[in-house]
Amino acid sequence: MNAAMLTGGRKFGEALRVVETLRAAGFEAFLAGGCVRDLLLGREPADYDVATSATPDVVLDLFERTFAVGAKFGVVLVAPEDAGFVTEVATFRSDGAYSDGRRPDAVRYSESAEEDVQRRDFTINGLLLDPLRASGILENREQLRAAVLDYVGGIGDLDAGVVRAIGRAELRFEEDHLRMLRAVRFAARFGFEIEPGTKKAIGLLAAKVNGVSRERVRDELTKMLTEGRARRAFELLDETRLLNEVLPEIARMKGVEQPPQFHPEGDVWVHTLMLLEQLEPGCSATLAWGALLHDVGKPPTFRRATDRIRFDGHVEMGVVMAAEICRRLRFSNEETGQILALIENHMRFMDSGRMKESTLKRFLRLPQFDEHLALHKMDCMAGSGFLENWDFMQEKMQTLSLETVRPRPLITGRELIAAGYKPGPGFKEILREVEDAQLEGKIATDDEAMQLVRVRFGSRPVD
Repeated sequence: MNAAMLTGGRKFGEALRVVETLRAAGFEAFLAGGCVRDLLLGREPADYDVATSATPDVVLDLFERTFAVGAKFGVVLVAPEDAGFVTEVATFRSDGAYSDGRRPDAVRYSESAEEDVQRRDFTINGLLLDPLRASGILENREQLRAAVLDYVGGIGDLDAGVVRAIGRAELRFEEDHLRMLRAVRFAARFGFEIEPGTKKAIGLLAAKVNGVSRERVRDELTKMLTEGRARRAFELLDETRLLNEVLPEIARMKGVEQPPQFHPEGDVWVHTLMLLEQLEPGCSATLAWGALLHDVGKPPTFRRATDRIRFDGHVEMGVVMAAEICRRLRFSNEETGQILALIENHMRFMDSGRMKESTLKRFLRLPQFDEHLALHKMDCMAGSGFLENWDFMQEKMQTLSLETVRPRPLITGRELIAAGYKPGPGFKEILREVEDAQLEGKIATDDEAMQLVRVRFGSRPVD
């Protein structure tokens, strides 16, 4: 834990104030869920949640600035006036049936912390912490344990490195189908194993993940891809049968051979896993999805020719398939555009040393080119290990100035019109040829540009 973490930080201090206020009013209150888990693991929690015997109406009255966004489920957000975060305060409760596979149809408030814990997903997320006892000892895990209420064996599972459903695993997953993906994500993130009974239940109920909104599935998968353990996450998705449900296109990579002279690592699935293994914690979602989908077009284009295995048109097929996946998972237009661009351009590095200067510079000015470069390096490291093209483009990106790669246009349509040329489709060709010459270093002034136009296209108006 860092120094800010040792003292608890602003978020911890606010959660402590919330608990103190609730306790002073005569209610039970504890830190609950993932923040307790993370503290025990020596990780800094992203947020702090509070569980209390106080009902939502009481919580709303006790604090000045609140948001009743989940009040019907017993959840109130408490927001400090001058802070950009909130503390989630949830009333002890037991849940009714989950007819939609996401939220309980009704909740019954409870005064029992133990009863509240039983409705939660996994034992490692079912721990409660008395922050009044824990304040000032967050750096001492043994002392911290003494301030924890553990009704479900969560501390033992943390020690053993196990993700285990609370109670009957099938019931927990029937209540909220997304919990199956969360089990995979937690196991991958912490380097844990999924408890055999919990894992078996996921395999039996895997198809029910299709009842979860595509946005929620997308968000869970994105977290898996960007938390630094993407390879393990996708291995677990495969082992639990979830992969074939959420991303069947990726599952089809298994067993698809590749030419060994270029891919000594093995089939398309193994190659993709090796890319995922290189994704760093906190990497961008678009780079992560680009890495996952860059060869998605290989399975349907596989053919065994007389000379070697071929994947003719796999890039074009991959773009089409990835566009459908992005649409299905409700990615934004901006995210979709970058993911597709990564797929569309990932093979162009092979020609980088032979590109015309103008082509090279246009390649370099692709939006977020650093992601293209990163994907190419991962692709190489998961295959032949040949990095000559990466070194070449890395050097070009560092040495060529922005003005060289994206220079001021020497002429525009306005100058062409002033010179007597009629606006029309021909303008695009003219301006492209002028820019090519400029990027190649053949012309450098407005006069030289206009002279090139007259020589190449004539002095008479064109359309």
